[in-house]
Amino acid sequence: MNTHSSLNKDLLVALVGLAILVAIPFFSPGRVALDFIIRLAAFGVFATSLNILVGYGGMVSFGHAMFFGGGAYAFGLLMQKGGASIPVAILGAIAFCAVLGLVIGAICVRLKEIYFSFLTLAFQMLIHSIIITWTSLTGGDQGLMGGIPRVWGSLNLADVQTLYWFSCVLGVLCLLLMRYILQSPFGYTLRMVRDNADRAQFLGINVWRVRLYAFILASCFASVGGVIMALFVSGAYPEFSYWTMSGEATFMIMMGGLHMFIGPVVGAGLLLLFNDVITRSTEYHGLALGIVVLLFALGFKRGITDFAQQLIQTIRNKEDKQ
Repeated sequence: MNTHSSLNKDLLVALVGLAILVAIPFFSPGRVALDFIIRLAAFGVFATSLNILVGYGGMVSFGHAMFFGGGAYAFGLLMQKGGASIPVAILGAIAFCAVLGLVIGAICVRLKEIYFSFLTLAFQMLIHSIIITWTSLTGGDQGLMGGIPRVWGSLNLADVQTLYWFSCVLGVLCLLLMRYILQSPFGYTLRMVRDNADRAQFLGINVWRVRLYAFILASCFASVGGVIMALFVSGAYPEFSYWTMSGEATFMIMMGGLHMFIGPVVGAGLLLLFNDVITRSTEYHGLALGIVVLLFALGFKRGITDFAQQLIQTIRNKEDKQ
């Protein structure tokens, strides 16, 4: 299959998926399903953006939530104190995280493996500390209070159904863009750098620049996840940029799969579902959720989509031999 037909197939899948999502409120008008999918849009984009670094770039970031939280706060502040419209505030949040990703990424991507991971964590804790201490701007540990204006012309995102459709469109659009980027020559160059950086450099590829571009792109898409979450909760909170949020995104990738593009979205859905069920069932939800993640890691030894892909490939190979 050539690249053009592959991209057309991706577009068709995205349109079909979006059509199904748009139709859900007509069959399930209750808020539970809509709220779940809005959160899934936010965390699905967030986890997939992290997988640009982890799965496709071989760079394990422990601090990716700084861009999720940074996007939420930049969007909320532009709406609250800047009086910006929703589209301008979204673009402003993306631009802010692009600059933040450029500055932090220029330092971090020079390092390898565990040093890269821990330096991203250090920067995340710095951003989190700034959010906590700059009370006059961010609201400190209380978060961005007062709500976010969610009306733009005839678009009223305070209405849960309208916010649901908006989140679905924005989420699917981001996933489609990430898919196109990863299927582009840049995406294959990033894989080459991941697999053998020395060989890529020998072929004339600027490894530092490719990794930096990937870091900036991941930062921008993570900010959109933060924007969706900020709209959902009508605010922004320090927890959005805390290290545990980065840990959740990593769990989503582990549960869903590194090597299938849709894996992080599947993992996000599973983690949200388990979290919701466990929270209602027991007060020891942290312990119970940890056991579930551990069972996934030990049982599948990879994400569920990676496991399914390998299982299907094994079955096909057996059929071909028969």
